[in-house]
Amino acid sequence: MTAALPWWDRLPLEALDAAQWEALCDGCGRCCLHRLEDEDSGEQFATRVHCRLLDAERCRCTDYANRHAQVPDCMTLDAARAGAWDWLPPSCAYRRRARGLPLPAWHPLRTGDPESVHRAGASVRGRVISEADVAEDDYEEHIVLWVDEDCSHADWR
Repeated sequence: MTAALPWWDRLPLEALDAAQWEALCDGCGRCCLHRLEDEDSGEQFATRVHCRLLDAERCRCTDYANRHAQVPDCMTLDAARAGAWDWLPPSCAYRRRARGLPLPAWHPLRTGDPESVHRAGASVRGRVISEADVAEDDYEEHIVLWVDEDCSHADWR
């Protein structure tokens, strides 16, 4: 019965080839948001401030191949570190598959439509501001929370 499942529901992260790995990204852009960490509790908070390389309309990196040269602290996702992905949104396909969960119904692999993530309200499109427009000391003023954690009807508050 497992052979009938699509590769994204069947294969573990470590078995994916490079093309499958990249296709797993839903294009939400939430991993490109700056996060703040409370020094006392270690709790992390997402802001609506995005990396300068993010195309906020397409929700994709403008220089993905060279992003580490331009943004040295840009995170690399790989199967070996899947256990440390709590900072990714709960809807993230990498995080979900690392935990054995299925992709959300709106995921582009399921729908065949890259716009489905935006229609579902799960992306950052229209909700973010570039780091070029905000002083780093002011990031705290731009903390955001997802109202619906499964992002089926995501919104900012």
